[in-house]
Amino acid sequence: MAREIVLDTETTGFDPLTGDRLVEIACLEIEDFIPTGRSFHRYIDPCRDMPEEAEKVHGLSAAFLRGKPRFEHPEVVEEFLDFVGDAPIVAHNAGFDRNFVNYELQLCQRAHIHEHRWVDTLALAKQRFPGMHNSLDALCKRFKISLSEREKHGALIDAKLLAAVYLELKGGRERRLELTSAAMVTAVAAAKQNDYGQRPRPLAPRSTDAEREIHASFIRDVVKSDELWKKFGI
Repeated sequence: MAREIVLDTETTGFDPLTGDRLVEIACLEIEDFIPTGRSFHRYIDPCRDMPEEAEKVHGLSAAFLRGKPRFEHPEVVEEFLDFVGDAPIVAHNAGFDRNFVNYELQLCQRAHIHEHRWVDTLALAKQRFPGMHNSLDALCKRFKISLSEREKHGALIDAKLLAAVYLELKGGRERRLELTSAAMVTAVAAAKQNDYGQRPRPLAPRSTDAEREIHASFIRDVVKSDELWKKFGI
């Protein structure tokens, strides 16, 4: 099955090259566009202050993040890379997340995750809805995906919302029907492989002696051949 990782991050700002850092990262595993339930989620100490505007977006204060593991700690970078593996990574406005993730990997002297592995749902949405608002919130509302669980932006909840949006962008309800149909075909094929054998006690005949005699006369005098009925043991 096709394995993909849906990813979202929260940061101190917009550009790692001006000193901004990751403060939260979340990943959800999906296979054939269905969440498997496996996830990776960490808060990260950025070792710097938290700008007021950024805190208003995600609600993560410097005090809350102080003492959390830094990105270079094995429980973050090693477990993140193990979880992602070689799967494609789905993100909304993927260039933003890619820049921050690769900057942190560079500081750890780890290889970048190459651009070709990233799937940008913002680009997919622009192709499908040209000229329209295609933020994550706008897409959730367009696809009738509930935002009730989210009070502020957070990497984990946004990754869950993005997984639902990604499914819709890749076919939505039609995709679910395809998957359901495929599962039914597999089940039927498996059932056909079963050998049920003979009945332990044959069913009693449903026709009378007189009816069977009339049928035999019809075959003998009208059809003049019993080859068809021999196939059914009659």
